[in-house]
Amino acid sequence: MKRTAQAVWSGALRDGKGSISTQSGVINDSPYTFKARFEDESGKSATNPEELIAAAHASCFTMQLSHFLAEAGHPAEKLTTVAEVTVQPGVGITKSALSLTGNVPGISSADFTASAEKAKANCPVSKALSSIEITLEAKLA
Repeated sequence: MKRTAQAVWSGALRDGKGSISTQSGVINDSPYTFKARFEDESGKSATNPEELIAAAHASCFTMQLSHFLAEAGHPAEKLTTVAEVTVQPGVGITKSALSLTGNVPGISSADFTASAEKAKANCPVSKALSSIEITLEAKLA
């Protein structure tokens, strides 16, 4: 199975602008800029590649974990993951920090953490990001 996304850019790096669209249409001509990537700490001016990687990592990890939990007889009522991707100008993407809160009836904290660690190691996006540091903080609600 293959998925596609399209990026369009006009202008130079610092003053140019671009748009991103995905095959599904969920993201359609969303703007991205140098400012959004390297200057706007609020993250509200436009999207950027790191934000999209964070979304991919959070969603992939959470789906993988839901599978492992159900397989172990503990289907989750709710899993919430925040992925924070760090980019250092001139260096690149250096880290993805996963922060997970789960509502999983009948599971011990130790088993929940073990399943989360297994999901972190096995989700396809984690594997694709294996050249960077990936951390995980997991807690039950």
